[in-house]
Amino acid sequence: MSEPVSPAGRRRLAVLGSPIGHSRSPLLHTTAYTLLGLPFDYSRAEVRSGELASWLVSLDDSWLGLSLTMPLKREVVPLLDTTSSLVDDLGVANTVLFTADNGTRRLHGFNTDVDGIVRTVSTLDSARPSSAAILGGGATAASALYAAHALGAGEITVYLRDPARATGLSALGDRLGVPVRVRRLDELDAAGPLSFVISTLPGGVADGLDLRPLDAGSILFDVAYDPWPSPIAEGWGSAGGVVFSGLDMLVEQAISQVRIFTGGKQDEPLHGEAGIRAAMRSAVGLAPAHSPAGGEAS
Repeated sequence: MSEPVSPAGRRRLAVLGSPIGHSRSPLLHTTAYTLLGLPFDYSRAEVRSGELASWLVSLDDSWLGLSLTMPLKREVVPLLDTTSSLVDDLGVANTVLFTADNGTRRLHGFNTDVDGIVRTVSTLDSARPSSAAILGGGATAASALYAAHALGAGEITVYLRDPARATGLSALGDRLGVPVRVRRLDELDAAGPLSFVISTLPGGVADGLDLRPLDAGSILFDVAYDPWPSPIAEGWGSAGGVVFSGLDMLVEQAISQVRIFTGGKQDEPLHGEAGIRAAMRSAVGLAPAHSPAGGEAS
């Protein structure tokens, strides 16, 4: 990979998507770069489906990279010059690093969403899920399925409003060697208590679902975080289960992005990363570390 573009002055980064006004990514990244003493400016930009290619053409050489959210995580892949093995597996990228090659900008794509789920759940020593239920079928669901498998789930059930959208997830399960069962979302009530659930549904869609933990070690990871707590998170926590929010995921995936944007490798910790993580979590109202019940800071 060529060296990152490095003109004089400050470097620019942003999170793109639609809607984007609620994103906490600028707060998280600004916290990290301030602690690292780097001249990076991180903002947000409203970019809708079909607009990404033309938006990229408008950028000057001060730009270092991008974070991507819906609906751009799949749309960006054909525009990339190189992709990580995880992007190749999932067909989903949420991070782009710009480098220069003989004056030509090159785009390198990464997926840090899997890190966001795996590292968060791994804070629980007892987290060894044998099975998982994933709600939703979008780009984040692919990362969730991969993460569930990485955490030990040997079988996965995907619940969707439209089961026809599960084709890509079933194919991913085949590649990973993990059975994937597909069910309609309205069949979830009949599933009974569950041990590990990752909801990738947009805020509000899951509000009426009947989700119950199997025991005190059962985990609900609700990637939505606005508003928080969600009704399903409140219900799961009240029943004694462990709850993680999308903010937990957002912090951990952002840490991987900071590693990439600062010239390191995705799997190599930053210098002073523990302190940076604590500051990032505090910036978005999360406790420094999880209690056994997965409680959040008020």
